[in-house]
Amino acid sequence: MKKSGKTIITCAVTGAIHTPSMSPHLPVTAEEIADAAIGAAEAGASIVHLHARNPETGQPDQTPEAFEPFLRVIRQRSNVVVNLTTGGSPYMSVEERVKPAATWQPEVASMNMGSMNFGLFQMLNRYKEFDHDWERDFLEGSWDLVFRNSYKDIRYAFETLNRTGTRFEFECYDTAHLYNLHYFYREGFVEGPLFIQTVFGLMGGIGAHEDDVWHMKRTADRLFGDDYVWSVLGAGASQMRIAAMAAAMGGNVRVGLEDSLWAGPKRLARSNAEQVEIAKTLIESLGGSVATPDEAREILNLKGGDRVAF
Repeated sequence: MKKSGKTIITCAVTGAIHTPSMSPHLPVTAEEIADAAIGAAEAGASIVHLHARNPETGQPDQTPEAFEPFLRVIRQRSNVVVNLTTGGSPYMSVEERVKPAATWQPEVASMNMGSMNFGLFQMLNRYKEFDHDWERDFLEGSWDLVFRNSYKDIRYAFETLNRTGTRFEFECYDTAHLYNLHYFYREGFVEGPLFIQTVFGLMGGIGAHEDDVWHMKRTADRLFGDDYVWSVLGAGASQMRIAAMAAAMGGNVRVGLEDSLWAGPKRLARSNAEQVEIAKTLIESLGGSVATPDEAREILNLKGGDRVAF
């Protein structure tokens, strides 16, 4: 694992998992998403991971046109590294999911490295009332939801985006996903340094126990040696515990309202920036320092903010 002495904080500002009724602070409109991304950057995030939503209903929207308004504002107002989703929503085709990144050619795009069950239905135990009809159906439907990321899908995404100079945040929800990535790495579809985001605590993927974190890191160390940069994502209540563990181990962290709506026990985060501030405090309390966007670009060997298409 490459070590730079600086910790990259990624902030995933809205995502496609949480629905608008779950928190009044979840960004939905283009203006809200732009403000959230810029606020996260000002708080210390060097990368912002972005999804788009329908401004009226809050449904995930993976049309390139939905991304344009906030991408242009972020580019004008911030030096932050932009990472666009190719995950979109588990209910979408890979062609639909990849299209925004292919259109806007960001410095980074996320890349899910394997198919998996994607269980969101447990949220119905907590949330009973919804503002929009689609929200309950979206969660209930995950009883029978497989988030498809076949080898053909992954190869299509690589072949589409490699020609743009976009690099990847490889989202690995289980050990097998690391092995899938190793195949594509060995075959020359991707080059190091690989930015590997190990994801913990989402139903259908690996758990959020500290042994799970160690297991994923040991596996990545064995497969990729010094040719990767390690980051972690803890879902829900495990967010900051996993972040603290990774920071103590020399890793990088991802926070944001996509991954958790909380800033403490039974306390909703008021903003993405609040979560970034907590993560930054954790890192600095352990003797670390937070990477700037340009330092993150150097660590990850990115093409630069002047070579995007927005």
